[in-house]
Amino acid sequence: MRALVYDGKSLFLRDDYPRPVPPSGEALVRVRLAGICNTDLEIARGYMGFRGVLGHEFVGTVEECSVGNEARSAVESRLIGQRVVGEINAYCGECPTCRAGRITHCPNRTTLGIWGRDGAFAEYLTLPLRNLHLVPDDVPDEVAVFTEPLAAALEILEQVHLRPTDRVVVLGDGKLGLLVAQVLALVGSDLAVVGRHREKLDILARRGIPTALESEAEGMSADVVVECTGRPEGFAAARRILRPRGTLVLKSTYHGQVEADLTGLVVDEITLVGSRCGPFPPALRLLQRGMVDVRPLIGAVYPLTRGVEAFARAAEPGALKVLLQVG
Repeated sequence: MRALVYDGKSLFLRDDYPRPVPPSGEALVRVRLAGICNTDLEIARGYMGFRGVLGHEFVGTVEECSVGNEARSAVESRLIGQRVVGEINAYCGECPTCRAGRITHCPNRTTLGIWGRDGAFAEYLTLPLRNLHLVPDDVPDEVAVFTEPLAAALEILEQVHLRPTDRVVVLGDGKLGLLVAQVLALVGSDLAVVGRHREKLDILARRGIPTALESEAEGMSADVVVECTGRPEGFAAARRILRPRGTLVLKSTYHGQVEADLTGLVVDEITLVGSRCGPFPPALRLLQRGMVDVRPLIGAVYPLTRGVEAFARAAEPGALKVLLQVG
């Protein structure tokens, strides 16, 4: 099959990459559309030491299911030929961590396009059947492909109780920051988004969400800050804004170290929350009901054959979401 492969040094297209064979309990999915995110860019710079096919945001069509004969007809009638999106962590389901309900932290997990499992920048991928979610017929591919990052944004509401009286600031106007802002706006808190690019902030302003450029944020303070800049200096900016006993939510992954004043965190009694993968069903509902608008977040669409060029575009400062048309 055709695939975009990272070998630890460079990213390149292969026309002869082995097509995956789904093990028992998994499905073979033909990828239709995939999205490039900042984590993919960081992996291509050495983050996680991953080798293989990148990509974890996708929508595809199920072509094959590997299940026992007894369950085959029921599974095939439900999934074969259907459009799906997929949760990226393939967990074992048997270890103490899984049995405690912390499946995204399973020590035996593989993660699509990130750790131990080839990803979505290819014509085919495999995922466990339990990871797949059917896409409603009225949700087009270019909307459904945002399910994974939108679910990650929703995870904040699973972890932090936001009150309507809270002052909340989202730092960063990248793809994730724009999604996080739309999700948090549904809560009714006193929300503001701080970024570097007026044209990107205007996407939110048109939805009635208050915004400010970094140069306009002097003196701003908040009860909750969600850090989505993807830059080490974003942490320092978040600390300047956050009030004592506030909550700092970290949504970005970084390649490299970030300096932090741990004493300041203790003295100000700051709650620090790491946040990544989130729930797919509510993300799909929001997309289906149009409560989050993702189309303005699409910056460009490239065919898989121009995947290296697409990565270069996605890495440009201020770039919006770059999609890869696969199927």
